[in-house]
Amino acid sequence: MSTPKLLKSLFQYKAWANENLFFTLKTLDETTHQAERHAAIRILNHIYVVDRIFAANLQGISHEHTATNTPETPTIDSLHASVRETDRWYLEYVAALSPQELSEDIDFSFVDGDPGRMSREEILAHIVTHGGHHRGAVGRILAQLSISSPRDIYSGFLHASEPARRNRT
Repeated sequence: MSTPKLLKSLFQYKAWANENLFFTLKTLDETTHQAERHAAIRILNHIYVVDRIFAANLQGISHEHTATNTPETPTIDSLHASVRETDRWYLEYVAALSPQELSEDIDFSFVDGDPGRMSREEILAHIVTHGGHHRGAVGRILAQLSISSPRDIYSGFLHASEPARRNRT
């Protein structure tokens, strides 16, 4: 499998995992589980902000973020819409990259002002793994409430999106 094909699949997986997690979180009672719901939204907002920061870095444009989260907490519906839009952006971005562009190094500044340099490929890998790490933290919040977290695993995505993979021929 080529890197562009793998990245496309990984970003499809990321969008799928995000959808499943938002669907589950929206079932949490806003009153009974207010603190847990708020904590989960803050974590998901952090993922979103980092995704947007690196999207700007990939494009060589500035962003408005001065931290890796926002002072205000968005509503779950507005955050979900923003995450969907960003997931679509990454899918379109990855689909348009050439192997040469993937290997290009990008210089940027972290929000604390420290300089950074990563290849496009490394940035994209960071976005996928960063989101998975923090979705796992939201899964722990759900587990503490005895709520089953969606299966956030790449193999689960592959088999859900391509059921024929389960057939042995």
